[in-house]
Amino acid sequence: MSYATIDAILVQYDGELSAAEAHGMASGLLAVNGKFSNESWLNELLQNTPPVSNEHKVELLGLFDDIQDILIDDEFEFDLFLPDDEDSDLLERIDGLREWSKGFLLGVGLANTKTNFSQQIQEILKDVSEITKLDTDIEIEDDDAENDFMELSEYLRAAVLALRDEFIQG
Repeated sequence: MSYATIDAILVQYDGELSAAEAHGMASGLLAVNGKFSNESWLNELLQNTPPVSNEHKVELLGLFDDIQDILIDDEFEFDLFLPDDEDSDLLERIDGLREWSKGFLLGVGLANTKTNFSQQIQEILKDVSEITKLDTDIEIEDDDAENDFMELSEYLRAAVLALRDEFIQG
C-alpha cells in the first residue's frame, strides 16, 4: 500500500489528517496500547466525514493492522509512513515527518491511561513535540539536510520502540 493511495483516500473523505498523521496516530495508539482496535482508530481518524466505502475501509484497516503486526514482532522492521523519496522533495518529506509526529502525539494521548511517564518517555515526547514545529517554509541549501532528515526519522523509529517497550512489554 502506498502513501499516495492512503492520502488520496483520506482527502476523498475530507479527513482532517494526512496519511503521515494517520500512520503516526496509529503508531502512537499501538505503542501505548497494543490491543487498541482498528475500528476504534478508524472512528477517530474519520470522525465528521461521510461514510467510507468498504474498499477504502479495507485499505485503511490494512494500514493499521500492518502497524500492529510490526509492533508485536521482535524484529521491529517499523518504518515511518511518509511521502515517497522518488515522488516528493525533501521539504514535502520534512512536512510529512512533522505531520507524522503530530499524529503520533495524538495517538499516545488517546491511548494513554498512565498519568506518570518515566523520565525517558517524557524526554522522548518532548522531542517529538519539537519535531512538530519544524519549519517547511524555508529554502534548503545545506547539503546535510538529507542526513538530518534521516536522523530525525531514525529517532522517531526509536521513539516508537521505546514507548512500545515501556507500555506493552514493560
